[in-house]
Amino acid sequence: MDKKKQVIMALASVLVLYAVLEALMMVGIVGPYWQEIMRYAMVVTIGALGLSIMYGFTGQFSLGHAAFVGIGAYAAGLFNLTFRHYGILAFLGSLVVGAVVAGVVGYLIGVPILRLKSDYLGIATLGFGFIVTNGLQNSDKLIPALGGARGMTGVPQVQGFGWYYVLVLIAVILARNFIFSTHGRACTAIRENETAADVVGVSPARTKIMAFTIGCALAGLGGALYAHNIPFLHPDSFNFLESINYLIVVVLGGLGSLTGTVITAVGWAFIWEVLRLVLGPLYDFRGVIYAIILIVIIIMRPQGVFGGIEASCLVPQIKRRKTHAAAGD
Repeated sequence: MDKKKQVIMALASVLVLYAVLEALMMVGIVGPYWQEIMRYAMVVTIGALGLSIMYGFTGQFSLGHAAFVGIGAYAAGLFNLTFRHYGILAFLGSLVVGAVVAGVVGYLIGVPILRLKSDYLGIATLGFGFIVTNGLQNSDKLIPALGGARGMTGVPQVQGFGWYYVLVLIAVILARNFIFSTHGRACTAIRENETAADVVGVSPARTKIMAFTIGCALAGLGGALYAHNIPFLHPDSFNFLESINYLIVVVLGGLGSLTGTVITAVGWAFIWEVLRLVLGPLYDFRGVIYAIILIVIIIMRPQGVFGGIEASCLVPQIKRRKTHAAAGD
C-alpha cells in the first residue's frame, strides 16, 4: 500500500478511536473510574516513550526514569498552583515547564554520568533516583507548597480526555521523527556498536546526551500530565519500583519498537486494574500473577512482544534514485 494511504488510514483510525471512546464516556459505559485509568495509561505511555528513546534505541540503561517523571510532575504542579488564576493557560504552561525542567536536569545529570556504560550507568541513574525521592520528601523545607513527605495537594485537575489523547499523539510523532532522523539513526548505531559508530563519524557523547535529554523531557511531560490527573502527589509515586515498571514496559514491548512501547504501556496500565477486579479479596496476590505473566512472555519472546516490529505508518518511505544507463546521460 502507498505510504500516503497508510498515513491517511492511520489518522482516520486515530480519529475513529477517539470518537468511539468519547461516545462511550458520554453514554456512561466508561465511567469516571475507567476514565481516570485511561488518562493514567496516556501518562505511562508518554513516560515510556522517553525511556524507549534512551534505552530501547540508544542503549542507555537507566534505573531512575521515574525520578524525571516526578521532577516534571512537581515542577508542573508548582507552576499551576502559582498561576492557577490563568486557567487553561496555566495548564498549558505547566506542561512546558514540566518537560523543560526535567529535560534540563537530564542534561545536567547526563553530562557527567553518560561517560559510564552498561551496569555502571544503571547504578548511577539509580543513585540519582534515590536523591530525587529523598529531595522531594524534604522539599517543603525550601518550598512549603511542595508538601515534602506529606505530599503535594491542590494542583488543579484536568479531566478532559482529549488533552491526554492529543498529547500522546504529539509525543509519538515527536519520538518517531527523532528516531528516523539522522540523529535517531546515530542513536541506533551507538546501541549496536559504539566503537564502530565513532569510527564512521558519529559523536557518542553528543548523541547520548541528546537522547538522554529528549527522553527525560518526555518523562517530564508525562509527569506534568500525572500531576493534573492525580490530586495527590507523593515522592513514593516516583521511587525505584516505579522506574522498574517503566523499564518492564520498554523491555516487554521490544527494544527499538515505538509500537511495542505504546501498546505495552497501555496494556500495563490496565492489567493491574483488571487483576484487581478478577482477584477480588485475593487482590494482594496480583503481584505474583503479574510476575508469572512477565516470566512467561520473556521465555516465549525474549526479544519482546513487538521486538523488531514497527507499525508501517510510523516507518518513513525510502526514496530511491533511479539511475539511467543511457549513453550521454
